[in-house]
Amino acid sequence: MKNELVITFEGDYIQVISNGEKNYEFAKRVWSGAMVACEEHDCYDILGIADTTVPLTAWEGYEHADLFEQLGIDNKYRIAWVEKNGEAYHAVYFVETVLFNRGFPGRVFLDESEAKEWLLGGEEE
Repeated sequence: MKNELVITFEGDYIQVISNGEKNYEFAKRVWSGAMVACEEHDCYDILGIADTTVPLTAWEGYEHADLFEQLGIDNKYRIAWVEKNGEAYHAVYFVETVLFNRGFPGRVFLDESEAKEWLLGGEEE
């Protein structure tokens, strides 16, 4: 599977399904599309669900901080990201760490129900 991207408004949150191979260009598509949906629906809670076959490189993960800054992703957003592939989880966790250290919002999960509970429950980091 090359990659798949589906972004929908689910009433309480924006859902981003992102499967397949990941790279920086695909990440730009993911986050640009998510931002459009957030603005369109005046909803800034994002639940990402991914099943990654080829994860981002460390450099591509590190570049997410600049990408988030360029797109204007700030603390009004709340992002819960689920990585279903345990082998790709560490790459996504690295992105979370980079973003957290730069003050950007979000958490990474292995379990969709935990992610949704955190996202909609309003629990702090």
